Amino acid sequence: MTAPVSPIEWQVMAAASAVLVVLTATGLWPMSWVEVAGFATAATCVWLMARGHRWTWPFGIVSNLAYGALFFEARLYADMALQGLFIALSVYGWRVWAGSGTAQPPPVRRASRGEWLALLILVPAATVVIREILLRVNGAAPLLDALTTSLSLAAQYLASRRRLENWLLWIAADLIYIPLYFSRSLPLTAFLYVGFLVMCVIGWRQWRQEQVS
Repeated sequence: MTAPVSPIEWQVMAAASAVLVVLTATGLWPMSWVEVAGFATAATCVWLMARGHRWTWPFGIVSNLAYGALFFEARLYADMALQGLFIALSVYGWRVWAGSGTAQPPPVRRASRGEWLALLILVPAATVVIREILLRVNGAAPLLDALTTSLSLAAQYLASRRRLENWLLWIAADLIYIPLYFSRSLPLTAFLYVGFLVMCVIGWRQWRQEQVS
């Protein structure tokens, strides 16, 4: 069973977003409005994902659009392109979760051997290919950018299929993203990924309780 999102939780998420808007508008914590939008919607998306709520997908799409623009400015081109792929996978995930025919998303299951084999082949291969592309376009941190891109795509696919192990891949990616974004002068996004790391642990525990096989 999916853990419902209470009205209080919605209010807390709205209040946190409002605080960011006020801090930016008053100049107390000067940030890009695009980064604020990406931060607020991405944090909401991950929290809803952990709770198994279908609204995770539209919030995720809005976040992807915001971060696509932000990463272009930071010359993290793989992360920018990744947002487009995330949007496609979010549409897919939205359809899969809605296709269960009930108010609940599909049950949580472990990834199959076939899925793991495909990921063990595709993630390293994609990392090598993406790194070479980034080197040619003068991308920042090409290896780390390529690796996190590959891990994130794999994690997003597993999440759309409600596979428990998606959280492990997100945790691995987040541990790389945090220092990477600090190094690219994106402190708010780096702090966001610290929050993501915590929410991924919560999501792992929540989904493991719901796992059926």
